[in-house]
Amino acid sequence: MVLNFLSLSLSRLILWASGVTLVIGALKVLCLLLRRHKLARAMDNFPGPPTHWLFGHALEIQQTGSLDKVVSWAQQFPYASPLWMGPFLGFLNIYEPDYAKAVYSRGDPKAADVYDFFLQWIGKGLLVLEGTKWFQHRKLLTPGFHYDVLKPYIAVFTSSANNMLDKWEKKAQENKSFDIFCDVGHMALDSLMKCTFGKGDSGLCYRDSSYYQAVHDLTVLIQQRIDSFQYHNDFIYWLTPHGRRFLRACQEAHDHTDHVIRKRKAALQDKKEQENIQHQRRLDFLDILLGARDESDIKLSDADLRAEVDTFMFEGHDTSTSAISWFLYCMALYPEHQRRCREEAHEILGDQVSFQWDDLGKMTYLTMCIKESFRLYPPVPQVYRQLSKPVNFVDGRSLPAGSLVSLHIYALHRNSAVWPDPEVFDPLRFSPDNASGRHPFAFMPFSAGPRNCIGQQFAMNEIKVVTALCLLRFEFSIDPLKLPIKMPQVILRSKNGIHLHLKSLGPGSGK
Repeated sequence: MVLNFLSLSLSRLILWASGVTLVIGALKVLCLLLRRHKLARAMDNFPGPPTHWLFGHALEIQQTGSLDKVVSWAQQFPYASPLWMGPFLGFLNIYEPDYAKAVYSRGDPKAADVYDFFLQWIGKGLLVLEGTKWFQHRKLLTPGFHYDVLKPYIAVFTSSANNMLDKWEKKAQENKSFDIFCDVGHMALDSLMKCTFGKGDSGLCYRDSSYYQAVHDLTVLIQQRIDSFQYHNDFIYWLTPHGRRFLRACQEAHDHTDHVIRKRKAALQDKKEQENIQHQRRLDFLDILLGARDESDIKLSDADLRAEVDTFMFEGHDTSTSAISWFLYCMALYPEHQRRCREEAHEILGDQVSFQWDDLGKMTYLTMCIKESFRLYPPVPQVYRQLSKPVNFVDGRSLPAGSLVSLHIYALHRNSAVWPDPEVFDPLRFSPDNASGRHPFAFMPFSAGPRNCIGQQFAMNEIKVVTALCLLRFEFSIDPLKLPIKMPQVILRSKNGIHLHLKSLGPGSGK
């Protein structure tokens, strides 16, 4: 009788739990459907390509390649069109300067539906913060990108670049093309490690090596999650092998950052060490963060410190890798521009051993070529916002508060109404005469408005130094059998790498 009672109670408990689960599931689906209806209604006035009931546009994009597909849609649907990633996540995808200005001249927060995927790794740093805390962090971090802080980094960029170029000297002797992307990525991460933590390859230990791999894995896994709508649900994602791999990589990255922060804070307890840091020639990014104080003399918490360090590492590594790699591809594709950039770099360097801070402003033709490569191959091809208040567009259409907006930078930079012959590589588009009359929101490689990239000067300095040194050491040419296949993975990558032929211009040619 007791067993019967227990069996009956267990059956009722299972039945009750199943009922609760079904009700919660039904409510969740109802909320998703109501949200989809709200997003769809907000975009009623914007025609676009047909959607699949389950995949939205995700399946078509994966099959045909998202970048050029969106460009074709931009030609068919001017200004903007709806973009659905699965059944419940819908954005107004914009690719026109006046539309971009209407949204990105404001301070609307990043779209949580996309950027929440980053939180497990980078925490609530400047990338995802909003409101007063975003403003506070932006103000605290700005001194870290002052030119007095950036100046000594030129030597860091030079050292890391020369290490990479020395390896390329050996590879070039094999007289066959090779993928430059991985080497550039390692060089960019080495530079960033030195600028953030004050160390790189020269002090590489097991913990640092694991951190290198963790940063790479995390960027790939985040893009995979964005593209796969079945991974958008946290509960489902953490149960998958990819989700567990993501959590392991996060833990590896956090352990490294926490370890370095603890060591640096312990060192600061030593007055002698504190004086050394204050008088040393180069402060790293972590020094700036540890010394940051607001008007009330409040400093960043340990959680905020880690979030900003991880954010800087995330935003500064792959973007520079993408920018430098695609620029060198452009130089290989257009040898006449490669030659002019090399001649300019030779003239600037003269009898110097390495480039100096004042030399960067003299690299006018190189800078125009970098910007033109940004236009054709933007390191970050797409960014997202959620409207905090309604927005009215130039053609009379509007979106209500809460709507999701995607700025498709890749398609914007190929807008033929702004850029004549958009597929032609023409650096003179960025000459002072041509650039002066262009719409200020037609070219947005670092986004724009109050939430633009705080580290864009840091990035431009690194790209100029590294690319100039590359052109002084090597002549680049394409491998026609291994042309790159563009693929967005948070940043713009190539599905099959970027394979180039390198011809050495002689030992010490860039030194």
